[in-house]
Amino acid sequence: MLRYAAVSLTLASLAVAGGAGAALASPSPSPGNGVSAELKDAEGRTVGTVQVEDAGDGKTRVTVKTRDLPPGFHGLHLHAKGVCDASAKDPKTGGPFASAGAHLGSGDHPDHEGDLPDLLVNKDGTGEGSYVTDRVQVDKLVGGEGTAVLVHEKPDNHGNIPERYRVDGKGGPDAETRKAGDSGGRIACAELKRPR
Repeated sequence: MLRYAAVSLTLASLAVAGGAGAALASPSPSPGNGVSAELKDAEGRTVGTVQVEDAGDGKTRVTVKTRDLPPGFHGLHLHAKGVCDASAKDPKTGGPFASAGAHLGSGDHPDHEGDLPDLLVNKDGTGEGSYVTDRVQVDKLVGGEGTAVLVHEKPDNHGNIPERYRVDGKGGPDAETRKAGDSGGRIACAELKRPR
């Protein structure tokens, strides 16, 4: 069973006029203290938008709309720095967007502040998810260096490894699962920063 502190999830198909290849609306400032940002892939193409806004009662709504992404479930995480430099390669994997740093928050996965439910992308490459969390507030996400929203290549298992699975004779999650939920490389990134 997935463990989340007051997280709600809505998944739906994204209806984009003109089909999957049509342009997404440009991001614009959200009402109140929220912000919107473009979600870009490693080639610099805009593949969606991300919006964060105050959901009241100490909660934050994160809304993601995508196009032209691989179908299936993808890990969706908030990362510590609002910098989406695709040329910044991870020294271990060679993957893009190392500039975004680690997951927001500390401790073992799935207890990072930056853990969100997986994003479901449809067969046509479109997807939409809206998530409400009390783990982090908008001001923290958009203040200072900002925060990055990362879409990963694989689904996040959220540390849910049954005891019957064994790694080196031990049951439960291993170090890789605790770090990023086995969600694989980073395929798209959005920079959340308050406009200056």
